[in-house]
Amino acid sequence: MADNPFAEFSLEKAIALRWTLRDIQARRLKMSPVSDEDLRTLTGLGLIEVRDEGLVLTPAGIAVVNGA
Repeated sequence: MADNPFAEFSLEKAIALRWTLRDIQARRLKMSPVSDEDLRTLTGLGLIEVRDEGLVLTPAGIAVVNGA
């Protein structure tokens, strides 16, 4: 991926954020709740949105999860 939204983060943080995106996509939030810090980070990067049905990935978030 040419445009890595996690380039400014440590490897550990980038991996954790990527797994958080996968948890959001798979609706595993009861087992793996998103921290407030990660929520702010992913929202600020434009990778997730908060909607009535909960957290959802944006098209950019889906691209990150799919490795596009």
